[in-house]
Amino acid sequence: MFLILFFRAYLAIQRNPVFEVMQIPATAIDRWVGFQPWTLGLYLSLWVYTALPVALQPDLHQLVRYCAHISAMCLLALAVFFLWPTSVSDAVGPRGGGGLFAAMYAVDDAGNACPSLHVAASVFSFLWLRAMLADVGAPRWLALMNACWCVGICYSTLATKQHLLIDVLAGAALGLAGGWWSVRASRSSKQRVQ
Repeated sequence: MFLILFFRAYLAIQRNPVFEVMQIPATAIDRWVGFQPWTLGLYLSLWVYTALPVALQPDLHQLVRYCAHISAMCLLALAVFFLWPTSVSDAVGPRGGGGLFAAMYAVDDAGNACPSLHVAASVFSFLWLRAMLADVGAPRWLALMNACWCVGICYSTLATKQHLLIDVLAGAALGLAGGWWSVRASRSSKQRVQ
C-alpha cells in the first residue's frame, strides 16, 4: 500500500511542480560516462536488490521497523522534491535507447532528480544487506557481490541518463545517512530485547 501511495505522490510532484524547476548541471564526469543502453538491466535490477533486505528480515517486528525506516527516507526525499523540484532534462537532452527506454521515460521522466532516490534506496539496501551478511557470517564473495551490485545500480543511473553526478552524490548521502541510522537503531533495539 505504501508503494502505491508513494508513487502517486512521486509522480504528482514530478508532473505538477509547485515551485520553479531547477535544472541540474552536467559535470565533466557526466559527459565522460555518456549514454550506455546496456546498463538498463542494472538500473531496473534496483527492484530486486531493494526487495532482498525486506525478504530477509527475521521476523515481523524487524520487517515493520525496516519498512518504517526506509519509508521515512523516501518521505524526506519527497519533501525535497516538492520544495526544490529538479530536472536533468536540459543537461542530458533527448535520450534514445528504444522501446524499454521509451516505456521507462513515459513513466519516470527527468524530474525529481536530486537527490537520486534510486541511489539512496540502493545505498540504504547495501548497508542493510552488509549488516545481515555479517550477522550470519556469510562468505566474503557475497559481501563483494552486494557492494558490486550497489555500485552497478548507482553507475547505471548516470549511464541511462536518468541522473547526473550531483544527484548521485546527494542520493548516496541520503542513503548513507538513512541506512546508517536504520541499521544502528535496529541493532540497539535488538540488544535491548535480548
